[in-house]
Amino acid sequence: MTSNFAEFDPNIESLGSVSDFVNEFIDAVGPQALFDGFDREETALLTGYMECYGVPRDSLVLREGDDGNFLAILVTGRAIIIKSFEGVEKVVHDLQPGEMIGEMSLVDGQKRFASCVTTEPSDFAVLSHENLYALIDAHPRLGNKLLLMLLGLTTNRLRHATSFMLPGLLDNSA
Repeated sequence: MTSNFAEFDPNIESLGSVSDFVNEFIDAVGPQALFDGFDREETALLTGYMECYGVPRDSLVLREGDDGNFLAILVTGRAIIIKSFEGVEKVVHDLQPGEMIGEMSLVDGQKRFASCVTTEPSDFAVLSHENLYALIDAHPRLGNKLLLMLLGLTTNRLRHATSFMLPGLLDNSA
């Protein structure tokens, strides 16, 4: 089974394995420090489990409330994260190359928390749920390293959201 990444727009084009674009992938994630704990060999191995997609401008790649079976890393281009609240859609983040989306639904199986729309032509590296488990099975150390990175990313985002919503709360906590 592949991811449902391309389900919203028939113009989304599969470009093949991210391993064919490993240098571009490493260049994209480098500034974001996502894979700081990964050496080049580990990153290259991981990209063999990911698919690359070319996405036109103004394409929906995640829809809030939908089931999700993948995470995606923006490799080139730009996108925005949109969250609906009380019937109003608000841009909550301008996604930069090297940033990840969809990891929460990939890990916990819950509905998508927000939507994502490209604002210019973009390329995404996509890791499906099925390929995550194949990676963990074939390369348990690398799979665990990836899961720990996802956990770190998620806790960092939770801390940021908490400090934004409740200023001063985290100032005195560990």
